[in-house]
Amino acid sequence: MPEIIEVAERPYVALRGTVRMDEISAFADRMHEVIGWLAAREIAPNDAPFFRYEVVDMAAGLVLEIGFPVDDVHSGEGEIVTGVLPAGRYASVEHHGHPDGLMAATRDLLAWGEQEGIEWDAEGDKWVSRLEIYKSDPREVPSMADWDTELQFKLKD
Repeated sequence: MPEIIEVAERPYVALRGTVRMDEISAFADRMHEVIGWLAAREIAPNDAPFFRYEVVDMAAGLVLEIGFPVDDVHSGEGEIVTGVLPAGRYASVEHHGHPDGLMAATRDLLAWGEQEGIEWDAEGDKWVSRLEIYKSDPREVPSMADWDTELQFKLKD
């Protein structure tokens, strides 16, 4: 069952791109670029990796960032971007299972929000903060069917 949580701001480093739905897994495979960038600068992630959906437009493509929260704001370069995930109230729900199930979990969270009269922090297809947080480490949980992912969608202030 979804819940409303309060989240502090979180600096992050990510790889940014525009992808079609069928390109998400190939884009996710580039996570090693973020890891390499962080390692070269001796910057340690302080929490689980995430996907941030900034624009969700099924026809034109998704503006997507894959990255990690870090302790401080840094300067990015090229496709590596930095920023701060905003503080505020988020609708949150846990998904246990293969990431293929996240589309249904997202649909259910959005439907719950509509039923509850929730106002998302979004303007049309552009979201302020819409996250999938991958809490399972693939080195420790090799079966994607056993992964835990948290959806966090920011509410309007």
